[in-house]
This record gives sequence, structure tokens and C-alpha cells, in this order.
Amino acid sequence: MAISSKTLPPAKGVVVTVPMLVLALSAAAIFFFFLLSSLSTCSCPPGGVSRVPTPAGPGAGAGGTAQVSVGQPISTSREDVEWLKDQIRLNGLHMQDNVLRKGINPRTRAQQLQDLLDFKGISHYEGLGSDNHTALPCPGELLVEEHHSNYGEPWAGGRDVFEFLAEFIHLTPDSHVLEIGCGTLRVGLHFIRHLNPEHFHCLERDELSLMAALRYELPSQGLLNKRPLIVKGEDMDFTKFGSGVMYDLIYASAVFLHMPDKLVWVGLERLANKLKPLDGRIFVSHNIKFCSRLGGEECTKRLKSLGLEYLGKHTHDSLLFNHYEIWFEFRRFKD
Repeated sequence: MAISSKTLPPAKGVVVTVPMLVLALSAAAIFFFFLLSSLSTCSCPPGGVSRVPTPAGPGAGAGGTAQVSVGQPISTSREDVEWLKDQIRLNGLHMQDNVLRKGINPRTRAQQLQDLLDFKGISHYEGLGSDNHTALPCPGELLVEEHHSNYGEPWAGGRDVFEFLAEFIHLTPDSHVLEIGCGTLRVGLHFIRHLNPEHFHCLERDELSLMAALRYELPSQGLLNKRPLIVKGEDMDFTKFGSGVMYDLIYASAVFLHMPDKLVWVGLERLANKLKPLDGRIFVSHNIKFCSRLGGEECTKRLKSLGLEYLGKHTHDSLLFNHYEIWFEFRRFKD
């Protein structure tokens, strides 16, 4: 039997009508909208960049802080080292007990080079399609990386130099860096990778080193887009780098000790006005005989005439082998 609504007992409590329900839901939606908006406007650091406290020192900003780009660390941290040691231990690697062996199809550098010469490559086109399909043909000597042995210490030492200098000046992508004698970019590759395009400059005298840098290192490391300005020269002529650039860092790694003192002073005179006052740095490795041979007072006087001053000596340990480098620091003290 159908039940009429008129026969139902009256409902007890509050009666909620449809218009009231809609109004309540609308008010709740508006409340949550303003709540989320207020949360999204917190004063958090923007993504990708954080301000971290650093020891007060040359190049440090106000309050002893420096901008560090997250995702592009410079130094290897203690945590990094411990992580790697754990990986070696977990994989049961004991290098001191093993003779390092080659992998599949082992070849020495000399054998690799001979293969390249004999077979015109590893796998190559033949017959009608035998024309060179390589965009940047590279000499076999560079492909087997013989130039990595053209130094008085392992190629890995380039990373050590970069870490010390980059950390010291608080390197940012917008920094401008000049290397005097960059060779085959053992150090320079690391700077080029971290800097904005065209912000790394180099003056190098040796043609074979320049060939290795331009024909192998930059293409193989995927750094052609960084457009470093690398100039051949041996007379401390920096005019090709332009007159408007002010450098955050100028460095010479094991270069000035091989040059006549007179030419070193010519270079310093030409570079003094290209170094940023106070915050910019000149670093020279190994020794500064061009200065010490004059005597302390005479050297200080000559530096002062250029607007430069000597700040001290530093040492930096290698990450991978038992070695340290000595660095001598200079700055420009006036505009």
C-alpha cells in the first residue's frame, strides 16, 4: 500500500534545505582556496638555488653567504667519499689485491691507434658509401687519448685544481675565468662545464695542445655549445679577448715558472685592469720566482705600482693520489 507523506510522523531536528547546502559548500570551497593561496606564498628559496652559510672569506657575500646552484656541486663531499667506499665494499672490490685487467677485446693505446690506422676506424663504410661520414674527423692519437699522458701528473689532477680555485672564488655560472696556458683543457673542461657560454677564456702557445682541446676534448665532452674563447699566443697579448671583460679569476697552473720573468710582469701589467677590484683573484701555482727574485720589498713595490697585492700561499690536496699543489694568491686593491 502506498504511504502518503501526510501520514509520516514529523521529522525531529534541523531541516537542511537544498539552497542552504549549496551555500555551505560554497563557503567551504572559498575557505580552502584562501588557505592554499596563503601556503603557496611562503618565503621559501626558489627551486634550484639555495642560500647556504659559508665561511667568511674572499668573494663571500653579505652575512657570509654565497649562492650555490643545487645540482652542480663543485667539491666532492665527505658523504660522497663514504658512499663510494660503501659501493666498493658492497661489491667486494679489493684493487690492491688485483692486477687491473682489460675488458672485452683488450687493446693498449698503441694497439688502438694501429687499428684505427689499419682499418680507417672501427666499423666503417665501404664501397660506394665509403666517403667520410664523420662530422669532425679526429686524429687517431687524440682518439686513444695519448695527450692525457703529456703532463707531469695524472690527468685526474685537473679536477683537483678546479675544485680549489672554484670553491675559493665562489664560482657561479656568471663568473668570468681566464686561464693562462690551458693546454688540452685538463682543468679548463671543468670550468667550461660550470660556466655560462663564452665565460671561459684561455691563452695557449702550443699548437698540438690546442688541437687536442678543440678537436677532441670539447666535442667528446659535449661542450661545443659553451663556446669557450681559446686563443693561440705566447706574448701575453690579451687584446683578442676584448676590452669589456672583467675577470673573477685569472690563473696560471705550472706556467709562469717556465716563462721569463720579464714576460710574466708584462702579462700582469696587462691583466691588472681586467681583474675585478677586491673580489677578483689571480692564482699562480708552484712558485713565484718572478717575484721572489726581485726581493720582498721590491716585489711588493712593483705589484703596488700595478694596483696588485700579494695575499698569501695555499696548499690543496689531491682527491685521488698522494699529491698537493701550492698556490699563490693576488688581488687588485684599487679601481
